[in-house]
Amino acid sequence: MENDVLLSVKNLVKRFPIKGGILSREVAAVHAVSDVSFDIKRGETLGLVGESGCGKSTLGRCILRLIEPTSGQVFFKGQDLTQMGAQELRKLRRHMQIIFQDPYASLNPRMTVEDILGEPLDIHSICKGRAERTARIHKLLDLCGLRREAVSRYPHEFSGGQRQRICIARALAVEPDFLVCDEPVSALDVSIQAQIVNLMQDLQKELGLTYLFIAHDLKVVEHISTRVAVMYLGKVVEIGTAEELYADPKHPYTQALLSAIPIPDPTLRKQRTVLRGDVPSPISPPAGCYFHPRCPIAQENCKDSFPELRELGKEGRSHRAACFYAK
Repeated sequence: MENDVLLSVKNLVKRFPIKGGILSREVAAVHAVSDVSFDIKRGETLGLVGESGCGKSTLGRCILRLIEPTSGQVFFKGQDLTQMGAQELRKLRRHMQIIFQDPYASLNPRMTVEDILGEPLDIHSICKGRAERTARIHKLLDLCGLRREAVSRYPHEFSGGQRQRICIARALAVEPDFLVCDEPVSALDVSIQAQIVNLMQDLQKELGLTYLFIAHDLKVVEHISTRVAVMYLGKVVEIGTAEELYADPKHPYTQALLSAIPIPDPTLRKQRTVLRGDVPSPISPPAGCYFHPRCPIAQENCKDSFPELRELGKEGRSHRAACFYAK
């Protein structure tokens, strides 16, 4: 069961149309997610990293159909989410939840903690009576390291870390199998980040959860992830186990990202890979490999076609990179 694929993304595409003119016709489109495919096995954590604007959050929302994908398929427990109607999707929603980036914006300031945690229980008719509902809310607070007295308080009475714990408790209220964690620690202080990451790891072991963990902090992703996928301008350019990807990155973009990780020892010097130019616009991505205008090893054929993700890892390990010249 540990090796079962819980979620499978096939050729997912999301384009946001840009309209203009008197008739508001589509004049261009933002290519937010471009032909992305990967699997997530039951019980693992897939880390998703990349620069701001590369499509990480859009991908997470498309998987849950909070944003409708333009094309492609998302299979959850063998069922194609993209073909489901509203009623079918509503029944499946309790099995897949999301933790948002900003704990200040994702909680209703007019609702108490009891209302916030009780709302998903009421929507999915999980508790039979008031006593069971209260007991379940108390259990959620215990799980996430919050005092039971918090039930009568409002979000503004809590710190950022406590609010994120409330957000995690809300996501766990319906007993999901899969969580999209959309940069859940980026808005928090470093010391609080460690507490939240440790909490999420403990919850994963205790409840058997599966995570898609989206983040900017490469060290946090290395710590929590089983496997890591690297995105650039809407495409996954490398994917592999966290241990193998961090020890031996294959794609030039991944190598540049990892070289930017600061070293805490000021006496050590690190070889930096400095990329030339800026990230191209997702409205008009370059032909061929999207990374070729900034790539230090680009050749002529990189301008004509985009390389497929191909196996580069050792036998028995899955490590793929989208680069003609990666070894």
